[in-house]
Amino acid sequence: MIMKPKIVFASLAAAVAFASFASAQTRDAHPTFTVGSATASRGQTATGVIAVPAGSDAALNIAVAVVHGARPGPVLALVAGSHGTEYTSIIGLERLIGLVDPAQVSGTVIIVPLVNVPSFERVVPHLNPVDGKNMNRFYPGKADGTQTERASLLITRQVIEPADHVIDFHGGDLDESLRPYSYWTRSGNEKQDALSRGMVLAFGLDHIIISADRPKDPAASRYLENTATTRGKPSLTVEAGHAGTVETDDVMVLVNGSLSVMRHLKMLPGTVTPVQNPVWFDAVPSVTSDVSGIFYPLVRRGAFVTKGMKIGYVTDYIGKTIFEARAPADGVVLFIRAIPSSVKGDTLASVGTVAKTP
Repeated sequence: MIMKPKIVFASLAAAVAFASFASAQTRDAHPTFTVGSATASRGQTATGVIAVPAGSDAALNIAVAVVHGARPGPVLALVAGSHGTEYTSIIGLERLIGLVDPAQVSGTVIIVPLVNVPSFERVVPHLNPVDGKNMNRFYPGKADGTQTERASLLITRQVIEPADHVIDFHGGDLDESLRPYSYWTRSGNEKQDALSRGMVLAFGLDHIIISADRPKDPAASRYLENTATTRGKPSLTVEAGHAGTVETDDVMVLVNGSLSVMRHLKMLPGTVTPVQNPVWFDAVPSVTSDVSGIFYPLVRRGAFVTKGMKIGYVTDYIGKTIFEARAPADGVVLFIRAIPSSVKGDTLASVGTVAKTP
């Protein structure tokens, strides 16, 4: 009889300890998720801004949405608009914000539809008109730099570093007639590369460029996607849209691809059918103009060309041909210049060379 209370006491203590352990195991590590001024609780979507402070030039507010799923899971960052007139990618992510139901999500989605607000507002292709810099060339950024570099630093810290996976969205700028394609980076880390390869196949674009020559130093990553890759995060870059247009088919390619990757990562319910037999490219040589003048394309985006084939020409302003653009290799025209105006050094076309093995 004397031992019974001790046995009951020991059993009670074990039960309390077990309950405490189980509670700790099920406790949500991230009941809220914050990016910039946007803080979302579980099952909510919140919007706000990443506030880039003024420095040597003006301040900048970059809009952000945080979809914090009802259940824990991976963090996926989707970023567009580093080039503010690549409209299809911007509209695609803006539309995606309203389509992703946080009640259905396991994990968190960070959506940044437009990084380069000055480019968008002033209709300036390729560059940030505030400082004349390309907003996809100055990562990971620096606090005492110009607006582009300060913005890049905050995106690195607040968007890329908290993420587990990253997709960078681009498309045909005002002067680019582009065929949809994606970039898959070989980092040399087999596990990471297998994960990013799964993402790129799930996204569904059937032309994929193998990128193996990007910087390896996280402190000099240069590109947004490469900033993620050098930090061990499976990532990819996707491109759709052409010549500054916003066509429904191009927008939905990006929207549906994003949803497909979320299903692939088990962030959304549903099955995924990866793209079958994509065309892989191991190089993308370009043709640049030696002169200034009027460009006339002779091929369309997506055309197959052979090395040396004439794909366009440049005339002076009275119609005399002064430069012939010829294909630098056998392959597929991934983009060709979409407008007649051309100055010396402009890229007239890019040709993807088909890889023997992906």
